[in-house]
Amino acid sequence: MSAKAEQSSIDTGELAKFSAMAAEWWDPTGKFRPLHKFNPVRLSFLRDHICHHFGRDAAALHPFGGLSLLDMGCGGGLLSEPMARLGAEVTGADALQINIQVASAHAQEQGLPIRYLETTAEALAESGESFDVVMAMEIVEHVADVGDFLRTCTKLVKPGGMMFVATLNRTLKAYALAVVGAEYIMRWLPPGTHDWEKFVRPDEIRNALTPQGLDVEGPFGVSYNPITGHWSRSGDSAVNYMMLARKP
Repeated sequence: MSAKAEQSSIDTGELAKFSAMAAEWWDPTGKFRPLHKFNPVRLSFLRDHICHHFGRDAAALHPFGGLSLLDMGCGGGLLSEPMARLGAEVTGADALQINIQVASAHAQEQGLPIRYLETTAEALAESGESFDVVMAMEIVEHVADVGDFLRTCTKLVKPGGMMFVATLNRTLKAYALAVVGAEYIMRWLPPGTHDWEKFVRPDEIRNALTPQGLDVEGPFGVSYNPITGHWSRSGDSAVNYMMLARKP
């Protein structure tokens, strides 16, 4: 592990899990199949709220033109690439070198000018970086200290900017569906991918962001339909949910 990772709040055990799966980021039938299926609904959510906040036309080809965006914990770039296609100036950051290598190679193949960095939120904040939009999607359940991580991320949001968080709720329903169902019954993910005790309740996110001066909205529930095989926004935030925060 790099010195960068050792100086951060990342969880080394979580890094080891994802390092073992990194080569499969862009395989829609592989270990990251759930994220590929999840991508359309979270992209729609992000596009709608970013366009509304910054007064952009959601129907435009490149509505995010001129906006700087950080994909914190970018993995293989599954969100970074569509954000770049929408016109944003994207920085993808991840503590795993292999993730950055996979993401960089794929973006180069696609001709997308994404800046990928093997780094942490703490290092970015210390360097004085800031962005119009910061995304922490499906990462907070894998960090060592959720509160510290989120407080650090708020420092990366420019005044007038936005932050998005997506994660799993620490409920019995989430344990039954996201751990037992997804990992041990359906085998969508390798057993042990998620630790239910590290799932995050919406109030924990709110309590971390609100004292930093951000206006927090949500949770916005996201549900999976096993019949259609599609994700959609819903009023049920007991398993998957997203939140957004605005910095004045």
